[in-house]
Amino acid sequence: MESAFLARIAQELGLLEEHVAGASLLLESGATIPFIARYRKEATGGMDERRLRDLRERLDYYTELGARRAAVLKAIEEQGKLSSELREKIESSVARVELEDLYLPFRPKKKSPGAEAAGRGLEPLAE
Repeated sequence: MESAFLARIAQELGLLEEHVAGASLLLESGATIPFIARYRKEATGGMDERRLRDLRERLDYYTELGARRAAVLKAIEEQGKLSSELREKIESSVARVELEDLYLPFRPKKKSPGAEAAGRGLEPLAE
């Protein structure tokens, strides 16, 4: 997990960043929330199960956001339309809606059957 995401999660949940990092490592290693809440209080700063569930939810959200960000960057780069300014905006986006709004002009459009036929050179035949 990116440290920027961990810092943002800590800010959103009102926790210390070191406790968020410790809890995220435990969650990533496969430890369950009840186990962490009962036996790993030193790593989490004594977070209860509710806080750990909120943390896991935010971790999942930012993990998915990171994966989507990489996919969007790759798709725009393959089109040859990725500028350094656009890259900065995409990499600094912290909300999925913001990321999708940036990607919207570059998203491939659905082709109608008529447009697909014209692309294959059948337009003169249709006329």
